[in-house]
Amino acid sequence: MANEQKTKRPGKYRQVEIAGLKTGRHGKHHELVEGIVRELVTLQAGSALEIPLADVGGVGLANLRSAVHRAAASNGVNIETVADDGKFYVWKAKAK
Repeated sequence: MANEQKTKRPGKYRQVEIAGLKTGRHGKHHELVEGIVRELVTLQAGSALEIPLADVGGVGLANLRSAVHRAAASNGVNIETVADDGKFYVWKAKAK
């Protein structure tokens, strides 16, 4: 048997160094969501933030709600939300 050399075929995907990658989640509306969470932190008990959906740059309600929940949870803030008549309301949940 002859010594066969296996030729390495390039993979389908390009390999990159991990050190050059961005880490952390900064979605399209990061500044909007972080601003909401900053205001939530200082919100008085018994109050909610009223956010007009027309003012959030075309973000859908489901995406906004998910992003705010994710950001609040990563900041250790438990929240509750409700939406009606084109407005999104968010407040700090009572401790259980």
